[in-house]
Amino acid sequence: MVRAIGIDDAPFKFTDSEVLVIGSLVRAPNYLEGVLSTQVEVDGADATDKLVGSIRGSKFSEQAKVIFIDGAALGGFNIVDLKELWQGTGIAAMSVSRDEPDMTGIEEALKRHIPDWKERLHRMEAGDIHKIATKHTPIYIRVEGTSVEDAKRLLQLFTVRGRLPEPIRISHMIASGVVSGESKGRA
Repeated sequence: MVRAIGIDDAPFKFTDSEVLVIGSLVRAPNYLEGVLSTQVEVDGADATDKLVGSIRGSKFSEQAKVIFIDGAALGGFNIVDLKELWQGTGIAAMSVSRDEPDMTGIEEALKRHIPDWKERLHRMEAGDIHKIATKHTPIYIRVEGTSVEDAKRLLQLFTVRGRLPEPIRISHMIASGVVSGESKGRA
């Protein structure tokens, strides 16, 4: 039995100080076994530490083989350092995106809104981006703690429909349902 933790943030406004983040422990391919939650600062710098603390402090830390994160950041530009997440939890970490990251656009947005934009851009650019074919259109991943080939196998194992693995989709549904009163949108 292979298990994964999927991470996604809830809908938020940039005027909010914090955003709800949900982690779903899922047994392949889509059986929900548990849920974690934490809060991170909107455009803050605490996402990695909060995730490490939440996962390490849970009963799920010994069960998961991989942590899937929807994108590179939570709560706007609160960047998740995949290497620190992997090293802090001992669990492989992977960011998953539907679209290829537009690093020029990201740099411009960081310059406009974030004082320490160079450090955050450096963290976002850490690690290679891998384009992964799916039944539909490709996804883009960064991975720490496992090989790209193992990452592909894990993605295939946990992806039931569409392009995103079920642990991310489930976390998205829970987070949006809690904050908005019902789940909406796509992960």
